[in-house]
Amino acid sequence: MKKSFLRVLSTGMLAGVLTFALAMTAWASEDSITNEMRIQAGSTYAYINGSKQTIAKPYKSNGVTMVPVGVFKKAFGSEIRLESNDVVKIKEGAHTVTITIGSPIAWVDGVKKDMGTPPKMVNGVLMVPLRVVAAGIGATLAPTSSGEIVIRLTQTEMPTEVDEDDTDMDAGKTRIGNSYYGWSINYPEDMIILQTEEQERMMSFGPADESYYLQVYVSDENAALDADDLLHQLEQESKEAEDIVLDREAVNRADMPYARTVVNDKDGMFWEMRQYIHDNRLYSIYFADYDAVYYKDLDQHAALLNSFQPTYDQSDDSIKDLSTIVEGMRYIHNGNYGIELNVPADWSMDNDELSYQAKDGAYLEMVVSSTPKGATVQQWSEQLDKWMREAFTLDNYEPIRSYTMDMSGETAKVQEFRYNFGDGWQTEYNVLLQKGDYRYYVEYSFPEDQKQDRAWFERIVESIYIDFDIVADNFGQLEEDYYLIDKTKQRTRISKRYQYSVDIPRYWTPYNDQFEQSPVAYTFTGGEFSIAADEEKTLEMTVSQLREGYTQASQTRKNFKLMNSEKITFAGVPAFSFTYHDVEKAVPYTGRQIVFEKNGITYTITSGLNDANRTEVQAAILEKAVNSFTFIK
Repeated sequence: MKKSFLRVLSTGMLAGVLTFALAMTAWASEDSITNEMRIQAGSTYAYINGSKQTIAKPYKSNGVTMVPVGVFKKAFGSEIRLESNDVVKIKEGAHTVTITIGSPIAWVDGVKKDMGTPPKMVNGVLMVPLRVVAAGIGATLAPTSSGEIVIRLTQTEMPTEVDEDDTDMDAGKTRIGNSYYGWSINYPEDMIILQTEEQERMMSFGPADESYYLQVYVSDENAALDADDLLHQLEQESKEAEDIVLDREAVNRADMPYARTVVNDKDGMFWEMRQYIHDNRLYSIYFADYDAVYYKDLDQHAALLNSFQPTYDQSDDSIKDLSTIVEGMRYIHNGNYGIELNVPADWSMDNDELSYQAKDGAYLEMVVSSTPKGATVQQWSEQLDKWMREAFTLDNYEPIRSYTMDMSGETAKVQEFRYNFGDGWQTEYNVLLQKGDYRYYVEYSFPEDQKQDRAWFERIVESIYIDFDIVADNFGQLEEDYYLIDKTKQRTRISKRYQYSVDIPRYWTPYNDQFEQSPVAYTFTGGEFSIAADEEKTLEMTVSQLREGYTQASQTRKNFKLMNSEKITFAGVPAFSFTYHDVEKAVPYTGRQIVFEKNGITYTITSGLNDANRTEVQAAILEKAVNSFTFIK
């Protein structure tokens, strides 16, 4: 459950945003009255029956006008009610519109509607799609030449009382499930949705009286498991949780093997747990009866649990579909940057970092940074091309084309190119959009033989919507774009404990940069650098272990070759230097290790650079960093 919405409600949102008197108007007849509201995207004022009132600023998202949900209460007296799982119902007369924060799907009098963009919280106010909600409660909408939208609703002067259960989106729904993850279960009248997490993989339910709890969890499972395997997994899970297993069963049906256990947990709660395997997915069911005194008390819920099916019948209108996936894509929203987009539903997602990745190697990243003073998109494009030429050798980088496209109503520049670390060619698109004080960068990369990933790129970029005002409201000066950091710039880092200093290029990414600990490590495109300091091992022991490791690698790995082993002077002390060539995950690279000792501390500097990334620029920078190592007092 999204805590932001609940927190706002609990601190007075309903009182401050949703509670208003029903406005009356001059268009009333003896039996009815017509209320009018005028709204315009970008304006903080609405005119309700001719009266100017301040509202949260409407905006457009993917062409959809978003308005604060409270305006329907303000103008028409509509009832607005929060239910479980961020579900909000807007009721007006015989009409009910049910929406869920974060989902583009609405239920209008029990009929499923795609709103085009989902409701979301903006600065503590719930913003909802105007057209679907207004039409859903029976209002008419008409645009004006000035950009205003006029919403009118004719109502009886004394609205008739409507039983909350008279009009329900659940009417006729006897089962509930998820079409994307492929499961369904009976839908008792008292059961409500409690929580949805992990991109809909986990969904939990319970009755209003909180007498039981049901959770369905879906995970990927490529192994061929039978009912006995499933039972073993359940028993192992109970063992790890220190539950007492009271009953167990494995059912080896050909069409649907499953296993079940009944346990008593450490808190004395009785649970029935089940696992089903179907179509490379593992379905885990967890059911608790809060009132159970004996384990057999769970038998009263057998009909509900036995109704579970690891399938979803798309033609069955009696199933309430909880999936928000539309045409294979999942809606994503990052409120800090005001960015919305659709991403393939099965991708892993780090929405805080605006980073999304497929199992097949495709990925999408977005970065928002400040616009350098006086900079242009063309300069930006040229700098990125220069960065790539400095990071990849001529044989491993190839520009393809450059063109423009529309992104969120603005003109963006697109660079298409290909590169190869040594394990195969990748195609990459860089989308560059500069507006005002900020830059918006999209990086999309995929193995070039995967045609579906090329199609995903177009769909993803078309779905991107950016509320440019939100970035300006939330941020000042943002950090410099990683790809534009001057490679010649460096910072000196010092370790007092291990008595050394070293110059680290600013464009390197720290993996571990705590210099009072060991090791410190950095990565950069195609390369690595680390310093280990050991107060326990002697120089002789460390060198002996390295030589043994090199010998073993030469004997067991056909691609490993020790190219050079010599004694040198490094940082003013005797040292051993080893240079080798290897292939790791199909990527060939050259590595070097320098080992030396001073004041009872043995140091090992390790550096490496892929063959595809051994440009003159990168090789020189790495060598300079290695040689910058200096002892301090």
